Amino acid sequence: MNPFPVREPEREKLSEHFTITEMSRSATAIRHGWDNKPTELAVVNLRLLCENVLEPLRRRFGVLRITSGYRSKKVNEAVGGAEFSQHLYGEAADIFVPNAEVGKKMFDFIRQTLPYDQLIYECRRRDNAQWIHVSYSIEHLRRQHFMHYEMPDNSAKALRKVG
Repeated sequence: MNPFPVREPEREKLSEHFTITEMSRSATAIRHGWDNKPTELAVVNLRLLCENVLEPLRRRFGVLRITSGYRSKKVNEAVGGAEFSQHLYGEAADIFVPNAEVGKKMFDFIRQTLPYDQLIYECRRRDNAQWIHVSYSIEHLRRQHFMHYEMPDNSAKALRKVG
């Protein structure tokens, strides 16, 4: 562990615990050498997402691992994101879920107590990966919530509304 950690400039901070770098990091962009720097509007939206959803979630569950936040159009296409994904606008984040018990608690906490536009608990069966996709938009808070399961043979997907 580095005893002299490098601190990011304040302008990098979106909220108390989240930075632009963290919320726009992309292994796909790095691997291909693509720019994944968010637009000014996306930074504003990321800040709102962090302040209204991610910070309260962090206070309740501790450190969160964001696996996807802002995505440039090129990155979004490469990872198979939806054409109008809220990741493109800095309105969405995918959060790593360590196990089903924690995932269910996080999902229910967001659904019952936080403002959100879309909330999806996703499970990929072939490698047992789990994550929560959550979005926040100042234009609309539809409060849509679903559970999504990818089948072991990757041939079928089920999306069901819960609650």
